Amino acid sequence: MSARPAAAASAFEPARHADDAAMITPLDELREGREILRTEGQALLDLSRRLDASFCAAVEYLSNTRGAVIVTGIGKAGLIGQKITATLCSTGSRAYFLHPTEALHGDLGCVGPDDVILAFSNSGETAELLALLPIFEERGIPVVSVTASPVSTLGRASQVVVTMGRLHECGVQGLAPSTSTTAMLAIGDALAFVTCKRRSFSARDFARLHPAGTLGRRLTVVSEVMRKAQDVRIALETTSVRNVFIGQSRPGRRTGAVMLVDEDGLLTGVFTDSDLARLLEQKRDEQLDAPIRNVMTSRPTTISPTMLLEEVLQLFAERRLSEFPVVDESGHPVGLVDITDMIGLTPLETAAPVDPSGAGREHSPRDSASPHTITFPARSAGHSPDTKPSA
Repeated sequence: MSARPAAAASAFEPARHADDAAMITPLDELREGREILRTEGQALLDLSRRLDASFCAAVEYLSNTRGAVIVTGIGKAGLIGQKITATLCSTGSRAYFLHPTEALHGDLGCVGPDDVILAFSNSGETAELLALLPIFEERGIPVVSVTASPVSTLGRASQVVVTMGRLHECGVQGLAPSTSTTAMLAIGDALAFVTCKRRSFSARDFARLHPAGTLGRRLTVVSEVMRKAQDVRIALETTSVRNVFIGQSRPGRRTGAVMLVDEDGLLTGVFTDSDLARLLEQKRDEQLDAPIRNVMTSRPTTISPTMLLEEVLQLFAERRLSEFPVVDESGHPVGLVDITDMIGLTPLETAAPVDPSGAGREHSPRDSASPHTITFPARSAGHSPDTKPSA
């Protein structure tokens, strides 16, 4: 076993015997760590069973307020309150954190008559927090509290109390808040997420509040990231293969698929660079001057411009395709999503190899009779779904 690292110097060294450290083995530390996790985990399980109608009443206040949710608490409970404030904001509730001490020195100005207070305190007897209660009562601002006992001073002053009960704190002699703050965090999350659901807050709403970073990109809609119709290759299905490729050059990085349409501009199929290479490899040169619809993939998988990019990423992984045509409700192509644009956004746990043969075609048998259209069915040119006619 490797030597234990030397303890870091500290400004405060508790009194202890010189041989105390030698008496505590790594096995003892592991056992104690596991016991702390079990204790806190069991507390949450017990709390979930005790949750009652007061939780629903708290959600009622949070979801129906015409103003903001003003979260407050001090010390460790205040830190939990700040996290819950952030969770409320990111899930569609207007929320602010109010520090009790700062509130008494002018920050009460942020509290409006239509707001609701969400207060966190294990004891329910925190002096700085209790000093605010008469002010809230005078202004007629309701208080929802998360505390150990409904008969505490905070509990009695609240319109709704979500009761945690008396919890055993972990660690050294059970002195530092641990189990109680874990319970506060869990209850706060539950309140925020159930309030979010009650307000019908959707994934698209979440995306609008998280526009930056990988998460925001994956939750944007297809229309914001797709290659627009003017930037991709679209041709009539009656055009010859040769003329499609001669006349369909585009500036910038080329996509691997040409979208084929009928005389009404409706998508009927796709043809890829790999399909062209396959014709040449099989010495089917006569097809180069025949209508491209004879060798295209008909009724390809399509997506809607309103789909979330997250859904498209999952579709790329499941279908193992390299491009998806984007069509409107009537079946007209409006753009294309290319797998190369998604690099770095595909979830590792669902990533799958991409079919190098091109867009719109599955790895299922070629004679499959079921169409693979996801959102809007594309009109076929008389061929079986996702299949090519024999030459």
